[in-house]
Amino acid sequence: MGYTFISGATGGLGRAFVFCCANCGENLFLTGRTEEKLRSLKEEVLSLYPTLKVEIFACRLDREEERKELFEEIEERELTFSKVIHAAGADIQKGFMEYTQEKILFQTRINLEANVSLTRFFLSRADSDLKILAISSVSGIYPMPYFALYSATKGAVTSFYTALHEELKGQGIAVTCVLPGAMPTREDIKEQIRGQGLWGKLAAKSPEFVAKRSLKALEKNKRTYIPGFFNNVMNVGTKLIPLSLKLKFIAGRWSKITKDAFS
Repeated sequence: MGYTFISGATGGLGRAFVFCCANCGENLFLTGRTEEKLRSLKEEVLSLYPTLKVEIFACRLDREEERKELFEEIEERELTFSKVIHAAGADIQKGFMEYTQEKILFQTRINLEANVSLTRFFLSRADSDLKILAISSVSGIYPMPYFALYSATKGAVTSFYTALHEELKGQGIAVTCVLPGAMPTREDIKEQIRGQGLWGKLAAKSPEFVAKRSLKALEKNKRTYIPGFFNNVMNVGTKLIPLSLKLKFIAGRWSKITKDAFS
């Protein structure tokens, strides 16, 4: 059995995927931005699952040269993969004019370019039976003022992997795109969820919930999957609301929130 590749492994959702997959006896290849956090995570996994193989490789996925080093490492060691989980992402949230040029590139490259680049690499080395899981967001279903770049990149992720699912039909390769709502991972996100009252409480799901349900959806090769009953109701119910009203509502709520934990 090949390795399970997980990007963003040291983040809240990434960690949840790590331990879900480890619990299923899957050997792991983990990436994240810092070597120190990856080493700590590896030690934690092996303390609970000592028979697993766990490989780590620090890589800032927004940087093409570092992705190239990652690819070369995998090719030189002739590692094989049975599953690829794209959990890395940058949930920067602010008015567009508060962005620097550097932050525009960073968020766009992490959320979209890196996923597509990694997917192309793993597909080029796959014979069959590869499973690909990409994390998008319900925030990408429609445009979101004051969350505009994030919602645009996540909308593009959904579009890309939905199309890829169709392209790869009949080739033994599963592709599932997951659209979660808010997840209480970092403290700033927990505070944001609390600030949304009942709406936030109903929509939020734990990283462990999202990871477990997403992996089940991948096993069934679902094209897209939205975790949580309320998030599905919201998706269906808002389709009938005129876009102008949705934009006004989102702008009023999200203009009060700023979130950027990425230096």
